[in-house]
Amino acid sequence: MAEKVLILIEGASNGPFYLEAAKRLNLHPITLSADPSQYEYLGAKEADIIRIDTSDLKALIRECAHLRSLYDIAGITSAQEAVYATVGKLCRYFNLPGPNPVAVENCCDKFAQRQVLAEAGVPVPAYRLAVNATEVESAAAEIGLPVIVKPTVGIGSSGVQLCRDVDELVEHTARLMAETDTCRSTPRMLVEEYAKGAHYSVELMGNEVIGIGAADFGRPPHFVCREYIYPAELTENDHRRIVDVARHCLRALDLGWGPANIDLRWTERGPVVIEVNPRLAGMPNSRLIHLAYDIDLVAEHIKLVIGEKLDLLKSNLGIAAAKILVADCDGVLDAIRGDSRAAAITGVIEAKFFVQPKLTVVRKGDNSDRIGHVIAVSPTLAQTKAIIQRAVELMDWSITPSPNGSLPNPQDLK
Repeated sequence: MAEKVLILIEGASNGPFYLEAAKRLNLHPITLSADPSQYEYLGAKEADIIRIDTSDLKALIRECAHLRSLYDIAGITSAQEAVYATVGKLCRYFNLPGPNPVAVENCCDKFAQRQVLAEAGVPVPAYRLAVNATEVESAAAEIGLPVIVKPTVGIGSSGVQLCRDVDELVEHTARLMAETDTCRSTPRMLVEEYAKGAHYSVELMGNEVIGIGAADFGRPPHFVCREYIYPAELTENDHRRIVDVARHCLRALDLGWGPANIDLRWTERGPVVIEVNPRLAGMPNSRLIHLAYDIDLVAEHIKLVIGEKLDLLKSNLGIAAAKILVADCDGVLDAIRGDSRAAAITGVIEAKFFVQPKLTVVRKGDNSDRIGHVIAVSPTLAQTKAIIQRAVELMDWSITPSPNGSLPNPQDLK
């Protein structure tokens, strides 16, 4: 009998958990990647890897057809948004369960997504599409400063910035256009209203809302999340309103299959949708869901992919939270310390740095600025926050600022 395999296209921050969950489900994971070296965990776990151009659908079909002659392919999936539409196309070709590729492609274009949601009556910020500096400035004038300017395609807050005045608007637009010129493509930028209010992250599987977390992005102009807490403290009415909006998003975008993550802010007019992601959120969200609700979203996603019955029955295990550590200035990372002591605190699930000394730190204002995190769980919010704080106080690092690097602002530390 042929060995059952799970084909993973590329990797992601939660990639290690896909490998582990696949093995628990008696599947042999094989990762197809254009550049496997970018995923350190593949080497650490001695994963089965095939190097291939994952932007070439025909090449992927040929490779999967070859693998099918050797193995029993139970499913094909990915944790990475950039290739998730391709995953949908592969699944349809090989008659396997998978996402709707057209819906995923529409969702991954932030402007197209905004149009669909707005036409369906989902509350979204005011927005405009711009392809040059003049159109950006015109859109900002129509919407009213401050505005958020970001590329129409991208993840991890890459290129996302709050522009509070004309100078910031001009500078950020020029930077985005320069990056686009490097890629030799027409720049497409989304200019949108700055929706003020508490930020929430909604995790779904199919049409089921699994959990709602509170997210703290710290101070603008960038949007690097500093803290997640699951479940968020919400009244029954507010919880119901968020669930209703989330399901409205799925219906509008035709995303009723598989995992999804929705970011929204609670504004003066209630929940306003910032973004819908047609995939699982990256780490640490899925792990916090597991700790708080006893639902392993990665494993459930794989079960869906291979056609097995899901188990989405929730238990209230406590309050799970993650504190994200972010570099305080550009320069050379001299030392990191205290993570082992922090990890020994009762209630801490993980305390770790993602980086090593001698690294040159260049902050970009996106998720790549993260240098570590602390994850903890306890029966109460106050207790979890106290555990996190004790752990963070034990973790420290030092950076020799670069000659042109900014000095740290005490309010930005940790």
